[in-house]
Amino acid sequence: MTLLGPVGAAPHRILGLVGSAASGSPPAEAPPGLPSVPLRRWWRAAVGAILSVVNFLVFAFLDLADLALCFFFRIADDVIEGKSSPPCYCWSGGRGKENQEEEGVSETLYGRRNIFWGIRLVRSSSSSSSLSSSSRKEGRRSPRWSDCCCQTCISWTEKGEEKLHLVLREPPTQDTRRHCSGSSTEDIIFLHGFLSSSSLWAETVFPNLSAFASENCRLFAVDLLGFGKSPKPGDRLYTLKDHVEMIEKTVINPFQLGSFHLVAHSMGCIIALAIAERHPGLVKSVSLVAPPCFSSGEVTSHTLLRRLAPKEIWPPGKLGVFIMSWYEHLGRSICFIVCRYHTKWEWILRLLTKRDLNFKMVDLTKHTHHSAWHTMHNVICGVAKSTERFLEALSRSGVPACLIHGSEDRVVPVECGYAMKLKVPHLDLRVISGADHSSVITGRERDFTADLERFWFSSAL
Repeated sequence: MTLLGPVGAAPHRILGLVGSAASGSPPAEAPPGLPSVPLRRWWRAAVGAILSVVNFLVFAFLDLADLALCFFFRIADDVIEGKSSPPCYCWSGGRGKENQEEEGVSETLYGRRNIFWGIRLVRSSSSSSSLSSSSRKEGRRSPRWSDCCCQTCISWTEKGEEKLHLVLREPPTQDTRRHCSGSSTEDIIFLHGFLSSSSLWAETVFPNLSAFASENCRLFAVDLLGFGKSPKPGDRLYTLKDHVEMIEKTVINPFQLGSFHLVAHSMGCIIALAIAERHPGLVKSVSLVAPPCFSSGEVTSHTLLRRLAPKEIWPPGKLGVFIMSWYEHLGRSICFIVCRYHTKWEWILRLLTKRDLNFKMVDLTKHTHHSAWHTMHNVICGVAKSTERFLEALSRSGVPACLIHGSEDRVVPVECGYAMKLKVPHLDLRVISGADHSSVITGRERDFTADLERFWFSSAL
């Protein structure tokens, strides 16, 4: 007969158990310094309880701080902006889901919890109506007192027409009028992700184009509504429809594009899919880079928000994402400190590092809290249920599509790419080993651009 000790037990302990069984004596005690199994379990339970208490206290403090800032901003807005000051999402009761879906407003704006309210923070239907329709008619102050007023951030207010900031790169011998009548030149529209700008493409893809692509492609890179140098109006809710219409108004309609390719990163992929659904006869190909399209089991806005911004205090980066995504007034306070005075922070960083700042660092502050807050909820989270429809439309259309994803992406796991492949069978999925959400582009610019070019020209055949 073979006697086995506990799995993972030390050899001397197993032998002791065997000897005890043979002699009939009680089992030997664990050697000094080696905690017994019950003691280790107790220790793990104690540590877990302590972490739970710390977690509760941290988020209770954040709830209280957000509540206090809610009253502060309410008073400050009324004093500085008067009646034009829009109400926040804390002072509200329920709102019909039909109205939310009709206007493209995410339920995550109304359903965030705060233990000091004791109930869900939801808006009343009358209040929400004033936010969406009345504010559009009367207009709201842009920029607000807590927004940056530097020349770069407010230059859009000096223009007569509200259009996106556009970086256009044309072939050196391209005649625009001849192109509009018909030519072999390929038009490509680039869409950046959240807290980014057209610099993502102007600094990575544009300088690495081959000679053939430079002579045969016309490139359009826009700053999405509310980001970079584009308008940041206070009377918009930054819904998916708002973003799509501004791209049509800035690029597709004025340049009379008869066909075009789409290239998008992260959040921009959602907008690209919406454009592809809206203009199936114009889109020649769709290139998606790390798209935040989750599986069908995560179709609600709230589950998607919890996935992207989990309630965790460690590492600090995750806590920061949670604060900016869940706390309206704490997020506005951070934007007031960082974005309102971004020129001063940039000056300090350049002084300390003695070099120009990376474009990604500069782009992080080129937005208002209003634009970033609503885009996060209404585009990234609010269209969770529409993603299935977009993918089905892409599959039916047969438009050539490729998906490039990093194997080490922690923002949008690579499993999302595999799930999309199941829904769009003709999707060309390419997983870049060792790349994350950002380095799937930056750090491998030449290879990334070469991949895009091959896909464009193969799709154009």
